[in-house]
Parts: sequence; C-alpha cells; structure tokens
Amino acid sequence: MRSPLLNKLSLICGRRLPVSWLVLCFTSVLVLIAVFGSSFPKSFDYVTVTPVPEIYSNYRRLKEQTAVDYFQLRTVSSGAGRQGELGLCGKERENYVPCYNVTANVLLGFKDGEEFDRHCEVSSQGKFCLVRPPKDYKIPLRWPAGRDVIWTGNVKITKDQFLSSGSITKKMMLLEENQIAFHSQDGLIFDGVKDYSRQIAEMMGLGSDSEFFQAGVRTVLDIGCGFGSFGAHLVSLKLMALCVAAYEATGSQVQIALERGLPAMIGNFISRQLPYPSLSFDMVHCAQCGIVWDKKEGMFLIEFDRLLKPGGYFVITSPISKPPGRATSSKKRSMLTPLAQFTEKICWSLIAQQDETFIWQKTADAHCYSSLKKNEVPLCKEGYDTPYYQTLMPCIIGASSKRWIPIQNKSSSPDLSSVELEVHGVSPEDFFEDLQVWKLALKNYWSLLTPLIFSDHPKRPGDEDPLPPFNMVRNVMDMNAHYGGLNAAFLEEMKSVWVMNVVPVRARNTLPLILDRGFPGVFHDWCEPFPTYPRTYDLLHANGLLSHLTSERCSLVELFVEMDRILRPEGWVVLSDKLGAIELARAHATQVRWDARVIDVQNGNDQRLLVCQKPFVKK
Repeated sequence: MRSPLLNKLSLICGRRLPVSWLVLCFTSVLVLIAVFGSSFPKSFDYVTVTPVPEIYSNYRRLKEQTAVDYFQLRTVSSGAGRQGELGLCGKERENYVPCYNVTANVLLGFKDGEEFDRHCEVSSQGKFCLVRPPKDYKIPLRWPAGRDVIWTGNVKITKDQFLSSGSITKKMMLLEENQIAFHSQDGLIFDGVKDYSRQIAEMMGLGSDSEFFQAGVRTVLDIGCGFGSFGAHLVSLKLMALCVAAYEATGSQVQIALERGLPAMIGNFISRQLPYPSLSFDMVHCAQCGIVWDKKEGMFLIEFDRLLKPGGYFVITSPISKPPGRATSSKKRSMLTPLAQFTEKICWSLIAQQDETFIWQKTADAHCYSSLKKNEVPLCKEGYDTPYYQTLMPCIIGASSKRWIPIQNKSSSPDLSSVELEVHGVSPEDFFEDLQVWKLALKNYWSLLTPLIFSDHPKRPGDEDPLPPFNMVRNVMDMNAHYGGLNAAFLEEMKSVWVMNVVPVRARNTLPLILDRGFPGVFHDWCEPFPTYPRTYDLLHANGLLSHLTSERCSLVELFVEMDRILRPEGWVVLSDKLGAIELARAHATQVRWDARVIDVQNGNDQRLLVCQKPFVKK
C-alpha cells in the first residue's frame, strides 16, 4: 500500500510518475535539510537584551504535533537524533556540587580558608552523567506546607548533626522518622524567631517588625542563615530575605532552606566578593556566622559596606554562654572591639545593643566620606564595580554612584518611580511594556505546566486543559532575567513562587534594577555550574539565552547537564528562543531524558518554545 505522502505527491505531479523517482526526490529533500541545517553557527555573540516572547494561542494537538514531526525529521537527518541518553552518576554524587572540591583545593595550595571557596577553574567534569536522586527522595510538599515540613530523604543531614545543633535549632525543629518539622509562625516559642525579629525592630526604633517595610527595609541578605527560620518569618512579612551560606557536604543550611522553598544560594567571601552589585541590600543579618572580624584588615566589613545601601542596617547576633563572673563581659568586649574600631573608619554608627545583638547603621550622609583618613580606608576608584567573584578589595565605594540613595528616601510603593528608572537608564514606557508582555506570557506558560501536554489523554472538542494549581511550583529560576518581568508577573498573578533572577555576566547589567525592585538576583556565568545543591528548583526559564551562549567556552551539553542537576524530579523547563537554538535544545533535552514538546509561537517569525519535564528516575 502506498503511503499518504506518496499519494499526495502523485496527485500534484501526475498519476504516471515512477515510484523510484518519487523516492529519489524525497531523499534529496532530506539531504538538503541536512546541508542547510548544518550551517547553524557554532559560536554566538555575547548576551544582549532579548525581546520577550510574543503571545500565542491554540498551541496544542495538530500544530504542536507538526512542529514535533519536523524536528524529529531534522534531528535524524543531522545526526543529533543518534546521540544516546546520558547515564546516571554513581550514588556518591547524589549531592554533588561542582566547584567545591576542598580536597583538590588543598592539594593545589589553597589555604587560610580559601580551600572552602568556589574554584571552578580546578573542577573536572570528566564523563557527563546525570545526578540521581537519593533512594528515599520524595517530591516536596506544596507551599506553604513544604515550608514547615520536609522529607529527611531529600536533604543530607544526619541524626547526630541534628542532635549536636544549637538549643534554639532543636526547639525550632522536630526530627521524626522520615520528616523534619519546623514550628509554624503561630507556634513559635519564647526567644524564637518571632520575638527575635520584634526585638530587632524595637532596637531600630520601630513599633514592631511589621514596620520594616515602611522603614525602608525590603531586602535582607542573611549570612549563615541556619535552617532558614528567620528568612521564613521575613517572607511572611512580605520582605525578600536571601540566605547565603558556605558550602557544606552534610547538614547544609542552603540545601535545607531551599528545600523549605526559601531563597538561598551557596556563597562564601573568605577571599572573593559575593556576586552581587554594590548598594544592593537594605539589611545584612549575621547570626552566629562564625566570621573573625579582625582578620584580613577589615575586608569582611568592607564587603558588607559595599553591599549595603545608604542608611542600611548591619545586624549581628553572637549568642554567648553565660557563666558567672567576668567571662561573659570579656567575651563581649573581645567581639565588639574590632567591630567598633573599624566601623567608625567606614562611616557606620552603632545605634543599639541588647544582650548579644548589635545593630550598626551605614551613613546616609555623603559628606562623611570626605572626612575619612585616606591612609586608613581609601575610597575605591570611580567606576569600580565588577563583583563576579573578584578578590576582596581594601577600599570602600563611597557615594559616587547614581544609585547612592538612602533607603529612608525611597517611596513606599513596590514599583520603581520614573526617577528611579532613569537612574537605571530605563524609560517608564519600556518598563511598563515589559511587565504587560510578561503578564500575558505567564498566563500562557502556566497553561502549559500540565501533565496533559506530555500525554495522549483523549480530550473532547471544546474542553480546556486543566490549569495547574497556584502552588504547583515554588522555587523558580529565570536564567536570563532582563528587568525581572517574569518575577513581577508571578507576583501580580499571586502565584506562590519566588524567582532567582539570574543576569548573565556578559549581558546588559540589569541586576541593580532587579534588586531595587525587591527581587532576589545574582550575576552568573552560564559556562560554569550554578552555586546550589542538586534538585533545588521546580521550574527553570530562559528567554533568548541559548542563542547567545559562546560555544567556544562552554557547550550546550554542559548547560543541560547542569540544568538537570539543579532541577528536581518532575520539575519543568520553559525555553524561548529562535528556531535553530530550540532545535539543538530539543536534542539535548532528549540526552538528559526530559520529556519535551516544541510549541510554535505563531507570530510569523522563527520564535519557538520548548517545554520540558524532568522524569522521576528511580534507580
């Protein structure tokens, strides 16, 4: 029997056309596709601003299947379809975090704490493999239940580590057979997080911690965040609290905070700056963070000064045992002395002290820096601000930046004013249009996050696909965030998510704008692994990133293996890009064992969506 394709060709070209000639024509078409398709460029320009995806409709069934059939034909003809699936890594890599190999760092001569820093230059990937979940791994509970209860099999913490933790931690956590339960906000005990937060507010002269926002405190950098309880409370107050803690092989603060659905990432500044721009946070909080303040000539405090906005607060709590006699007082003085001496040199003032908690405030007076002694703490050269794991600098940034605006002078509105947008070089019209487009795009994205998109489940004509629940995902990463429009759209749609807004290092620097909007964000080079633990994000999104990555420094295979590492089982990936980039991405999605569908945006150009879901592989 003749195939439908041959029947159609016969109707067009005539009934007496030889079958052998038709087969030859079909083969020639395949060869042409392979030749012209192979001309896709192997190196790309640096990342630039990419337009957001246009709105589309009627994505399912016939038109989607047409796109899928085309790409299957194309990948087979180019040879990409013959690339086999990657194997699974061994059990020893279940919690693998690249760039943090302490043993290798010591052998290479790193010392004085630098062996614990991030060193991607010495990481060796070897043969690509997919990080498998632990045997007892379970899909996290949906927010907000997942904030208070996590599965013990999902994090690497032992019973001994739990029992050896501080007394407050034990009061905040309950270890059961297969769960770790955290006390809810309404059930916090005395001296718990709720009382501690209220104490900080009162020390700042506020009536309660509900007034943090009105006082200009919207973004908090929590150094050494424990297991995220303080951050969870701040999130309940509608503040953005980003947890940053050093890499830990077991009992990780960052891993547990992310498992609870709280913003967190691995970060250490023993020798290098954190990957955030200057003047980024309204408060830096440091409770039992273990920093020796009189080391490195005050450069740890200088780094905090760089990150704090004018008028911002530095809160440090160092619980001290209380033996009788003079021991407690002498220990307080030993901790306070180096801080008090150095903070005066960088225009900070101690505004309150109660028990073991101290609060300093960074000056909001630009003239203060002109009175500093240059031989003590010099000002950095104008234009200095390249904080992508640069060496710690012994200078302070001063008040030369256009963004040097005291937090108390900012409007209480959650949106940036036209004056603030002008500081960032963005027109109000462009900013508003960006938000509107992303609001519409998110509605279409959300409709794609349903298992039916990857099934042949029969659907009656006229039936709509069921929308996912509002709390289907919690931890979201936008890998090329631009203005943070996707984050803003999630908030307006009242989805229970937070977004890690990543600005690639060779993109236009929009991270200061994102942070000024009160969103989490970070610089990152996507030729390197992201500083987080495996299985920590529910949804990865990238618009225009693939077309602009430089293949001479990194390959898409490495990128997809890394995306698979940080994506939890049954997590989602949404990629928006040009036809050629999506074509390659779909082939790599097959290599990492994702279910994938190509969606035609239907706007008359070559823009496509690739929607993927990572399966739960149990082996």
